[in-house]
Amino acid sequence: MKYGIIGTGWIAESFIEGVRLKTGSEISAVYSRSEQRGAAFALKNGVRRSFTDIEEFLSGDIDAVYIASPNICHFEQSRLALEAGKHVICEKPVTVTPEEYTACKRLADEKHLIYLEAIMYMHTPSREILKETLPRIGRITSAHFDFSQLSSKYPAYLRGENPNIFNPAMATGGLMDLGIYCVYPAVDLFGIPSKITADAVFLDSGADCSGVFSFNYGDKLVTSTYSKTGQDHSGSDIYGDNGSIHIESISKLINASVTDNEGNSYPLLPDIPKGEIMGFEAAEFEEFIRCPESEKYALSCKRSLEVSKIMREIRSLANIHFPGEKRNA
Repeated sequence: MKYGIIGTGWIAESFIEGVRLKTGSEISAVYSRSEQRGAAFALKNGVRRSFTDIEEFLSGDIDAVYIASPNICHFEQSRLALEAGKHVICEKPVTVTPEEYTACKRLADEKHLIYLEAIMYMHTPSREILKETLPRIGRITSAHFDFSQLSSKYPAYLRGENPNIFNPAMATGGLMDLGIYCVYPAVDLFGIPSKITADAVFLDSGADCSGVFSFNYGDKLVTSTYSKTGQDHSGSDIYGDNGSIHIESISKLINASVTDNEGNSYPLLPDIPKGEIMGFEAAEFEEFIRCPESEKYALSCKRSLEVSKIMREIRSLANIHFPGEKRNA
């Protein structure tokens, strides 16, 4: 299979590494609005062709497109790729709104194509290990998920620049970039909450830099925190009446351990390099292309829509808004 890449950031490089580690597929083209960035990316990553015209890029012999552009571009670029007959794997959040996701998924189904959100949590084998281990800690009473990672773009913001990640016009910010990694495990492990509360702190640019949200399930409370202007070193935890599970990275599901009520700890999940984790995404994407009736593909699509709806509710509760979008009264 031949991939075309949209985007020239480090995440696209990690995806290319993953494809080469886990599949036999080829990275044959890259699209960038900047001819210089596209050519440099192609040369660095061994990609044969670079394009600045997206229609020309999509008219080539690529079979699938990986999208790693700013969030605001995801819907339109996904739509164009699907209309061109290409399978699409798009970085999280797959679209800004659930309506956009539904429209693209419908188009993919009509054209017998795969449309997948690239979210590490759903596609790493560690997910199944975690789910199988939960009964060991008894009845779950609470959990706390955190993804606080000091942005490499924060110094530029402090110098007066406006990087995409801190620009609401790009439909991004802390929740969309990091908080989504806390939403996914909560929904996947515990279901749709009966009540959601949320709040956020904002930069002068209007972007949320950090925030908190809680999911009430009646019998348990799951709280989550995220930040792009501070660095976490304590990880995430799930608490049960027979023990607890500690997870160093909730986004990658690595370096996890189980501790019983006597204080005995046992390793659960190992460290896995980022490229390899992204390779799991690519491998499942290609498996879904071969087997579109896969139950795992149906579940992945269901989770994407559920998470998109919850993300919008969190944004509304926390007053996180993007230019041009409708606000609830």
